[in-house]
Amino acid sequence: MKPVESLGSFTRSAARATSSAYRSAPIRWRVAGGSAALTFVILCGFAGIVGVLTTRQVRGEFNNEVRFQADRLAQALHLRWNESTLSLNCVQPVLADYSTDNHAQIRIYDDSGLECSGDDVVTSQTKLTGPQFTLPVKGNQQQGYRVETSAIRVSPIGSVTLLYARPLSDVDQTLGKVRFFLFVGVLGGSILALIAGLAIARRAMRPIVELSDVARDIERTRDPRRKLPHPEAEDEIAVLARTLEGMLQALDAARGETEAMLDRQREFVADASHELRTPLTSVLANLDLLAEELDGEQAETAQAALRSTRRMRRLVADLLLLARADANRAAPRRATDLAEVALEAVAELEPVAEGHELSVKAEPVVVHGARDELHRLVLNLVENALRHTPPGTQVQVSTEIRDGQARLTVEDNGPGIPNELQLRVFERFVRGGRDGARGSGLGLAIVRAVAESHGGTVSIERPGERGGTRFVIRLPVAAAAETPAGVG
Repeated sequence: MKPVESLGSFTRSAARATSSAYRSAPIRWRVAGGSAALTFVILCGFAGIVGVLTTRQVRGEFNNEVRFQADRLAQALHLRWNESTLSLNCVQPVLADYSTDNHAQIRIYDDSGLECSGDDVVTSQTKLTGPQFTLPVKGNQQQGYRVETSAIRVSPIGSVTLLYARPLSDVDQTLGKVRFFLFVGVLGGSILALIAGLAIARRAMRPIVELSDVARDIERTRDPRRKLPHPEAEDEIAVLARTLEGMLQALDAARGETEAMLDRQREFVADASHELRTPLTSVLANLDLLAEELDGEQAETAQAALRSTRRMRRLVADLLLLARADANRAAPRRATDLAEVALEAVAELEPVAEGHELSVKAEPVVVHGARDELHRLVLNLVENALRHTPPGTQVQVSTEIRDGQARLTVEDNGPGIPNELQLRVFERFVRGGRDGARGSGLGLAIVRAVAESHGGTVSIERPGERGGTRFVIRLPVAAAAETPAGVG
């Protein structure tokens, strides 16, 4: 790859990274950063202009001052030729005083360009430490000095040249201080702009923060009827608040319509299931009579129809129970011994256990509930254990009072429920694979509905190292006034 192409690729990558970092930054930082960047650019331009103008002004004043001092010295200087020593003598003023002021350097040259000697003209210290200047001076600068020259007539030798020089380092130091203060000003102004931008952005974002807080409360309470705060100004945030409020009102209306429709559906399912029980009971009675009266293939057909009708009646009963739970229709309840219910359910299923070992360990436990629904709960749990475990599996039902709650436990030592199915096992129409998907998928959903309608809970536990599944139902114990005599 060519170097130019490599540099272009690197530049594009850096630009994409910068753009990504900018988009991922919070809005207040983007606003404040943009304000600080704009302020930095403006201050840099201002500092550049001020620096250029100040440099010109300071250097111009310095040059004018050097020129003025050189002219004044040339006018005030009185020189005379000493014939006996063949040297120049300075009558007034003393050049050493001028040379020490402002770090100035003073030289006097004859018409041939040679420096004139004499302690009164140029001090020995100046000769030793000062720079060596040469004539002519080009561009008024030499050896790091600003140099001005002036001609002075001295009789009888003619004219001499006065050289007055001041170091440029003096003005450079001044300009350095100016540049430093300009840099500090630009940096400080940018930092102040960033801080001010953050404060302004936070204040500007406060209505959005309030909207977010109310939105979180609506998410937590699921109450879309709450009012959203409206800013005083008619700006984009006010439009956003009104739009969100309108959306919440529309969602609340849609939810109300959906709940009303679902309530009507639950009422319909409950009523339809209740109405179907009577004709199904009549059909079952007639099929029982036909199965007893008919012979041969006709009797087998009647028996098949009878089995299908019984399954249909059970499915209708399941739907009726779930529909009543959804519609909050509570069946009549009274004090019920959970141990008796467990014994009856196990006795009912024992003939169809198909090689399973059923056992009951029941202690009297009285709860306030509907006996038929509790019977169905135990029946479904035991049926679930029989259907999903192989023959020879032990299924145990127990009742007890623990931690002030009635506790019904149905456990087995079978293969257990797969982990991926445990979270969904109480949902409706969820079926396992061991029974060949012959069930309706409503058994455990009914268990949870009955438990919750009685103020209790249902959970799945592992019995221990031997494996298997344990269903635990926890229900409130009936008050002492409701407990039948002879129980407890």
